Amino acid sequence: MPPSTSPIFRAIFRRQLEQLRASRLPQSAPRRFQSSNTNPKQSVSDAVKPKPPTEDPIPVGSTPVPPLSIWHRLGPLTRAGQAYARSQQKRPWTTQVVSALAIYLAADLSAQGIGGKEYVPELTVRNMAIGAVAAVPSFLWFVWLSRNFNYASHTVSICVKILVNQSVFTPTFNSYFFGAQALLAGDSLAEAWDRIRRTVPISWVNAWKLWPGVIAFSFTYVPIQYRSVFSGVVAVGWQTYLSYLNRQAEIEEQATHHHSTPAAGLTPVEAAPLKLGA
Repeated sequence: MPPSTSPIFRAIFRRQLEQLRASRLPQSAPRRFQSSNTNPKQSVSDAVKPKPPTEDPIPVGSTPVPPLSIWHRLGPLTRAGQAYARSQQKRPWTTQVVSALAIYLAADLSAQGIGGKEYVPELTVRNMAIGAVAAVPSFLWFVWLSRNFNYASHTVSICVKILVNQSVFTPTFNSYFFGAQALLAGDSLAEAWDRIRRTVPISWVNAWKLWPGVIAFSFTYVPIQYRSVFSGVVAVGWQTYLSYLNRQAEIEEQATHHHSTPAAGLTPVEAAPLKLGA
């Protein structure tokens, strides 16, 4: 081989070797997919850093806003009800006793005003004492009633609650109310039983005209923290009726006792009215 051909072969061999080496190297990704961030620590910290919470957007245009319930749109009454609910949560028994004193005070004043007789302070004190004693048991009863007899059907639940309340609580409470009124007035046990016998049946019948609707409305629409307030407002009218009924029974008993008692210092024969023959 002539010496002039060796440089040509060497150049061809070098070119083929470079092409083979270039084909074995990995190809880099296109530049447009590469990140412009050259600091790996900064990218990791950005990925771990939590995103700030997004605030709720302000409702504008046609964004629906849930309406407030009627119990939150009564102005001063709503604020008074909320204060009562907070007191009920902190001191439930004390709140119930104070509420009962206010209810029975208003009821007795109203009943004595309806009767048209002279105001008797002793009756007011008697009513308030009876209400204070019954406040906590009545509260516990309605708490128990709200936690029981809850079925899949709301209508069935309400009907059962009404039936249990009118069959158990109403006659028991009315018997306590009229019996305590008679005993605190100085009557004997027999006279107290006679008062219960004459007043409880009629009051129980009239309770069916009022309390089923009150209980159904309360357990359906009134929030639990406002049920005591709602029932207390209704109880002012109901206790007015019971106080008036008790006052009428006292007047009838006094009239019966007056007619059956002989005049002072006279025998029954001497006290009898004189009848002249025709």
